[in-house]
Amino acid sequence: MSGGSGRVVVVTGGTRGIGLGLARELIARGCRVVVCGRSAAAVDDAVAGLAGLAGVGGPQVVTGLATDVTSRVQVQALWDHAVATFGRVDVWINNAGMSAPRGPLPELSEETFAEVVATNLVGVANGCAVALPGLQAQAAGGWLWNMEGFGSNGQHQPGLAAYGATKRAVTYLTESLVRDAKGGNVKVGFLSPGIVATDLLTADYDGQPEAFEKARRIFNILGDRVETVTPWLAEHLLDARKNGARVAWLTTPKVMGRFLTAGFRTRDIFAAPAEAR
Repeated sequence: MSGGSGRVVVVTGGTRGIGLGLARELIARGCRVVVCGRSAAAVDDAVAGLAGLAGVGGPQVVTGLATDVTSRVQVQALWDHAVATFGRVDVWINNAGMSAPRGPLPELSEETFAEVVATNLVGVANGCAVALPGLQAQAAGGWLWNMEGFGSNGQHQPGLAAYGATKRAVTYLTESLVRDAKGGNVKVGFLSPGIVATDLLTADYDGQPEAFEKARRIFNILGDRVETVTPWLAEHLLDARKNGARVAWLTTPKVMGRFLTAGFRTRDIFAAPAEAR
């Protein structure tokens, strides 16, 4: 068990994908976890599954609340629920996000564009606006982590204008908060999972099977499964000590190594795990 023992961690968007994987790994490292998702059913399912990690009759390790992160009132309710259940919050992870089918910006509806911005940028800002004062009010302070993604460091690909713009903005927002946090009792960090096989990734190619098959080769070189990435992310975010820390899975040396060995390895990150077949 690592340095996470007893810490209370909130993971927004923790009912599926990377968020659910993080919740599972944090519990495995002794944390108590609070998850949220948009629907009560999704939250209930996630909590039921995660609760089993403590074993029958074990202590409560997880709770959750249906939350729309685009509403600051609901995000505040999530904080209040976490404190009411576990007494405090030590780590807040702004993970909730969404994407949109790839395509030229003029072909993306105004409603879809607004939803991506509201979830990926406004939702993160709401999480920061609620968590920062809450953490600061605690004698021990705490950690705030924002999830990066494609576009965060200025990458560009056709058809990803909306998603990439929001992730670029989240990185700017986080950099600003890192500066603001200097000398305080709250530390701010960046989480960068790289390319992970989730429904968020495949949703980019909804209705575009040919484009997906074309991109699949690169994904299978550079990408990984949730269960590969999230243990590493959980371990490193719990061990972080310095304000402004960046926990990044897919580093430049790793990218170079993957391409150099691609011809000698066969990978399919989208195939069902062996135990699920």
